[in-house]
Parts: sequence; C-alpha cells; structure tokens
Amino acid sequence: MIELALALGRNRWVRLGLALGVFAGVVVALWFGPDWNTVGDAFQGVRWAWVAVAIAINLASIVARSIAWKLVIDQALPRPGPRYQLVFSAFCVGLLANAVLPGRIGELARVAVLTRRMERRRRSWATLVGTVVAHRMFDLIPIVLLVLYVLVTAKIPAWAYSSLVAVVSIGAALFIFAFLSARSAGHERLHGLGTFRRVIAMAREGLAVMHRPAPAAGAIFFQLLGWLAQLFAVYTAMRAFDIHEAVPAAALVLLVMNVATIIPLWPGNVGAVQVAIAVPLVSYGVAYADGIAFGFGLQAIEASVGIGIGLVFLAHEGLSFASLRLMPSAADAELTEEEREGSPATETTRARARVPG
Repeated sequence: MIELALALGRNRWVRLGLALGVFAGVVVALWFGPDWNTVGDAFQGVRWAWVAVAIAINLASIVARSIAWKLVIDQALPRPGPRYQLVFSAFCVGLLANAVLPGRIGELARVAVLTRRMERRRRSWATLVGTVVAHRMFDLIPIVLLVLYVLVTAKIPAWAYSSLVAVVSIGAALFIFAFLSARSAGHERLHGLGTFRRVIAMAREGLAVMHRPAPAAGAIFFQLLGWLAQLFAVYTAMRAFDIHEAVPAAALVLLVMNVATIIPLWPGNVGAVQVAIAVPLVSYGVAYADGIAFGFGLQAIEASVGIGIGLVFLAHEGLSFASLRLMPSAADAELTEEEREGSPATETTRARARVPG
C-alpha cells in the first residue's frame, strides 16, 4: 500500500486523473449537500477545552507510534542504532510531509532525515525504507481489531459488512505474508533488481523484527497504544463539536477517515475526508452539515499536531520546506559498495540520494 501511494505520487498523470474524478464527486457532495450556514454555526459552539484534550491525546499517539518505529529500527540496523530523539524528529518531519504534500512523501522524508544524521552505513537507506514498511505492517493488527469492533458495535450499512470482512481477511493475509517474508539485514542483493523487486527486498530486511518475539510484541503494543489514543482523540473531538455519541461511533469515524486518506490525491484529501466522516454519522442522527463541520474540525486538530510539531523538527534538522519535495524514490535505495561497483549510477541518482541540508 505504501509503494502504491508512492507510485501514484510520482506518476503525475495517474494521480491527476484519479484526483480529478474524486474531486468532482467531492465538489458535488459538498455543493449540493450541507447547508453551509449550519456548517458555520457549528463552529460557534465549539468547546475549546475538549479541543485541547484531543490535541494532547493526538500528541501521545505520535509518541507511541514513533517508539514502535524505533523498536523496528533497532532490530534491522547494526548496533548502536539511532537515538530515540533522532527517530522522533524524523517521524515528525514525515508527518509534516504527509500532511502538506501528496503521494506519501513523508514515508521517504523520515528515512532521509534519519540517514543524514547517522554515521554512514552500508545499505542503511534500503534497510530503513524496509523498516517503514514493517512499521506500517504493524498497523494491520490495530486496523483489523478496529474493523472487527466496528462490525460488532457500530451502525453501518448492510452492504458494508462484506467489504469490511474482506479488509480483515486481506489484512490477516498480508501480516502472515510479511512474517514469512522477513529476512535479516544484508541478506538481499539490490543491484540489478527492478523497482518492484527492490522494494520487496528492502521490506524483507526491515521486517527482521517479526522474527524476534519480544521486540515485535513491543512494537505491536505501542502501535495499538497509538491507535487507541487516536480513537479517544476522535471521541473527545466529537465532544468538542457537541456530538454525544458512544465510542463505536468514534471508531467508525476513525476507520472511514483512514480509508479516505490511504491514497493522498491532494494535501490532506480535504473535502473527501469531510464527506467520508459526515455520511456514516447521519445514521447516528447527526445532521449532514454538522458532520461536515466536525470533519473539518477533526482534520484541523490532527493537522495542527502533525504540522506544528513537524515544522519544529524541520527547523531543528536545519531543513527547508522545499527539501521535502526532493525526496528520492525507493528505486534509488543505497547499494552496498560491492553492488555499486560497476553500476551505471548517474550523478542525478547520487544527488537524489542526498537530502539538502
């Protein structure tokens, strides 16, 4: 899924065509759907104390998920691994890039920020890209649990059941495949491989943690903790917008929000996220206009954390915002010295492998 999002981000025409189609549907849903006076009125009664709580819980989610990534990295790279402060900084810069740029650039941005501050190691770029894939694989467990919880407790249309069951099945299959595919770092040769096979090779190295029960359990625990924090951030944000529904409704909102942002067609998929949130809330008696307003508020709360803390660490790393657009692709992963020898790498590829500082 990560490489699909990255590929769409790189392929301008595919992304443009898909974005135009989705954007047209969103415009229709927003133009002819809510009463915009009602949407504006919904912001008049926002309870800012609940907003502050939601922001704090979102920050806790970021901390938990960055710890999970650190555990994955420690199993993929030779010791000593990067310090947690550096991992957290890179993770936050990645959040910023994902929030403001299309194409999941943040997944590569956090790797680039990390590698530029580490001592030069063979294959470090390739392995770290693999750890991002592994980190996302650990998302499958909380996603499957979230889907199961929504299926049992939330009010969803009958037609959606089969789709959600399919998501659970696919997620379980991907996790099993990831476990069976895991390899120790340095066991795969990258030179001469095509883009797809190179990404698979990198992922297998980053998935090394899955063959180490204690660190894997730790990474899964912190990912679960991060998702649980996100769930209660949504729940408290609902209170801020005077939506007094139980946790199952918040779980449904969290699920559809993540589905709406799997493939970022434009920054934040603003508009599409709001429609995706508002439609299922109608079954809970929440007016469509109020759901749209809540969708904007919820996305603003999450973005304020990701963008705010991302800008802080972007400055801390001495990077410019423009440098986020120059992230190399997964196909440019660093080769070992032995593999690079005789390789027709160009100066362009070498330049792309370095992040401007």
